[in-house]
Amino acid sequence: MRIDPAGWPFIAGPLAPAALLAAAGRATGRRGPLVAAAPFGLLTAYMTLFFRDPERRCDRGPVDPDDVLSPADGVVMVAGEPQEGVAPEPAPEGGWQQVSVFLSVVDVHVNRSPYHGEVVESSYRPGSFLAAYRRESAHRNERSELWLRDSDGPAARTVVFRQLVGVLARRIVTRTGVGRHLATGERMGLMKFGSRMDVFVPRECTVTVRKGERVRGGETVIARFPAAG
Repeated sequence: MRIDPAGWPFIAGPLAPAALLAAAGRATGRRGPLVAAAPFGLLTAYMTLFFRDPERRCDRGPVDPDDVLSPADGVVMVAGEPQEGVAPEPAPEGGWQQVSVFLSVVDVHVNRSPYHGEVVESSYRPGSFLAAYRRESAHRNERSELWLRDSDGPAARTVVFRQLVGVLARRIVTRTGVGRHLATGERMGLMKFGSRMDVFVPRECTVTVRKGERVRGGETVIARFPAAG
């Protein structure tokens, strides 16, 4: 099973005492060290599960150029009109539709690009660590925002997406930046523990998911552009 590189320190931390205690228990024949090793072993197993990086449909072949894929595994919190009721308005300026995905602590936390194109804007903002499912988190929590554009000229398509960490998270990993070209579904980062992804698509797109639906990063189509031409 593939593990994201950011996960190895979290896996190695509890694995070391688990291995030492288990070895001591076997060497002495005493049960105490083996019992003490169990919590560290369970934590190692959880961290391995959390930082798993499974292959997805986008890794096995081309994606329809009109499709916008979910950037992460989780449950859809918002699907359609941008989230309202907070100030300042969390959506970017202009006319957008919003799809937000909440990631629990057992979901895959590797993030993927929802669309293809060049990263034309990138920003990072430190902030609070409210629970990612709370509305206020959209404008108070630590977040990274990327703007993707698939071409130049009046027919260019733009998609905006954000990595937004929650109460348990303390770091966003973004492995891309301005000038980088991303493919739809390409791995581009990671969020540690409970988190949320916001995707903003133009109004001409058809949102294809509903609130409460489970989605898979790099597989589930969350929106679709009108066919070119």
